[in-house]
Amino acid sequence: MDTPRRTRTYRSHHLDSERWDHVTLRSGDVVISTSMKAGTTWMQRIMSLLVFGAGPLPAPLAALSPWIDAAFLGDVDGVVASIEAQEHQRFLKSHLPFDALPYDPAVRYVYVGRDTRDVFMSAFNHYSAYTEFTYSLLDAAGGAAGPMPRCPATERELWPDWMTRSLFDWETDGWPFWSHHHHAATFWPHRNLPNLLMVHYADLLADLEAQMRRVAAFTHIEVAEDAWPELVAAARFDAMKQEAIRNEKSVKPLFFEGGARRFFYKGTNGRWRDVLTEEDLALYETAAAQLDPGLRAWLEADSPPTLDSGV
Repeated sequence: MDTPRRTRTYRSHHLDSERWDHVTLRSGDVVISTSMKAGTTWMQRIMSLLVFGAGPLPAPLAALSPWIDAAFLGDVDGVVASIEAQEHQRFLKSHLPFDALPYDPAVRYVYVGRDTRDVFMSAFNHYSAYTEFTYSLLDAAGGAAGPMPRCPATERELWPDWMTRSLFDWETDGWPFWSHHHHAATFWPHRNLPNLLMVHYADLLADLEAQMRRVAAFTHIEVAEDAWPELVAAARFDAMKQEAIRNEKSVKPLFFEGGARRFFYKGTNGRWRDVLTEEDLALYETAAAQLDPGLRAWLEADSPPTLDSGV
């Protein structure tokens, strides 16, 4: 098995992989990397519970676990200074494929996979909630790519471009986000690495405690047995949504119409079945046929086989 290497640079309205050049990784760091709307915040919340317990966090989750490669979030030096000051086990967020992340065998990488069609449904809700303030930031970050395209009015209007431009040409112009298939395909060949954990969104829905125990074992975090019920309860979707609503300040409403209620929308799978037509799904079939058959089967499974790490 080849060692993962950083061979690509990604630059778009959302992503700037070179921001990682400013980060000095530590032994024991956890890098959570997902494509958009595949379970990023869920995994960040799980890690926060394992590190800090079920009580109040010492800072907002986005500050504790910053999105390093966010091109539109300003000066990276402030982000780096904040994580350099952290003394707890760090868990950092990324939306980069594995071929753009710095690789260190002493660092643990957590990838979250999800059925592409479910990712799309969640991504449309996210994209369609962008405020003009969000667009202004993305427009400024886009550089040569020009202004960030505005979201179409319906899922089916977005779908053809999302399944073609976004899946095959996204690395050239970053439209509108990034490719779920490409992202997954960069992790899949390395799935047996001892410092890579592959988690599936459907497994989090089906047996959250079992997946949280996998993450705890992988990251070498010891949890008292009697603490598990409270941790698992706090990691459920409804609990995360209600906590986000309670703690919401001005940030999420500034970025998303509807704030936390819109950001934490459904947390379910299968909604695409009521929206996408046979013609729409034919585009998906064309794209999915280019995946490794094992990866496609894993992404599409309602109850995927567990991919265990050797750590």
